[in-house]
Amino acid sequence: MPTFEQISQQLDHQAIEVPSWAYGNSGTRFKVFGSAGTPRTVQEKIADAAAVHRFTGLAPKVALHIPWDKVDDYAALTAYAAEQGVQIGTINSNTFQDDDYKLGGLTHHDPVIRRKAIDHHLECLQIMDATGSQDLKIWLADGSNYPGQADMRSRQDRLAESLAAIYAELKDDQRLVLEYKIFEPAFYHTDVPDWGTALVQVQALGEKAMVCLDTGHHAPSTNVEFIVAQLLRLGRLGSFDFNSRFYADDDLIVGSADPFQLFRIMFEVVRGGGYAADSGVAFMLDQCHNVEKKIPGQIRSVLNVQEMTSRALMVDTESLAAAQQAGDVLGAHEVFMDAFYTDVRADLAAWRETRGLPASPMRAYAESGYQETIEADRVGGTQLSW
Repeated sequence: MPTFEQISQQLDHQAIEVPSWAYGNSGTRFKVFGSAGTPRTVQEKIADAAAVHRFTGLAPKVALHIPWDKVDDYAALTAYAAEQGVQIGTINSNTFQDDDYKLGGLTHHDPVIRRKAIDHHLECLQIMDATGSQDLKIWLADGSNYPGQADMRSRQDRLAESLAAIYAELKDDQRLVLEYKIFEPAFYHTDVPDWGTALVQVQALGEKAMVCLDTGHHAPSTNVEFIVAQLLRLGRLGSFDFNSRFYADDDLIVGSADPFQLFRIMFEVVRGGGYAADSGVAFMLDQCHNVEKKIPGQIRSVLNVQEMTSRALMVDTESLAAAQQAGDVLGAHEVFMDAFYTDVRADLAAWRETRGLPASPMRAYAESGYQETIEADRVGGTQLSW
């Protein structure tokens, strides 16, 4: 099995986007919880995201959500992010919080509402131009609650037409990334419920259209790493939304519910070339911190991804391949599990120190006083939330 020293340099290029909405107030369908120090502006969200990067060295980009993060001057916002030491990452659209989208957005039967949804995405493309973002990520709440409520076939046709209209406006260095989700808020059918539907839609668009895999958007017991392998094999894995779930889409800290799954996913990412610096796969968190503090929650999350990436890189692939070719079932499994059970936490602490980072980012953040400062300073105004 490779030693940590042998794989340590491969960790240098790891980058995990953090989502702006992770720093706002969040909760359940029944209650959005407020907490001291919550950002009141998108600039304060970016400042908090930059704090995660300062303590971990892992989060150089922050994703925006429109209209939650709309501003009048995106050039100024981009400059502010640079001053904080981060960049603007993925631009996420929103066609699920306007009354007009009650029965759908890009799939709506009314062409006027579909046009409104398309125009919103074109606005997002303009924001990408202004911020230097390369990815437009689309997640749709579109679907229906009752059999017979909507024509599912026609909705797929309208989705294809709407996506094509958006895709046609992409610049050469920009991508459309389509996310899928098995259910919620629609309960009978969802217009993009799985990776197959997302793949079919993006393949029809062209090479600049990709699939986003949210680790929480699957039925129980789904083999998510198999989906990762397939999308990488087809060259269509555009990005990840990392989180954890126990029941439905819980948006918990990635690796908290099933660290072995995160390890298996990262192994397939490495094996399939998705971890290479030039792979084009974007790694992002998509989490809501309902009861824990936001910034430590994001720090813990990126550290979990780094730890499982380290373990995945330590799989003895030559021994694994030999055991697989020999039909040695338990031998191959043992090679795999040896890497998973390797404790790399002390090695990662030393790795950070050699790069000018704190050995324990969680402890360093707690001792930095940043949390106390924002809680004291951010008094008054309106806290941001979804």
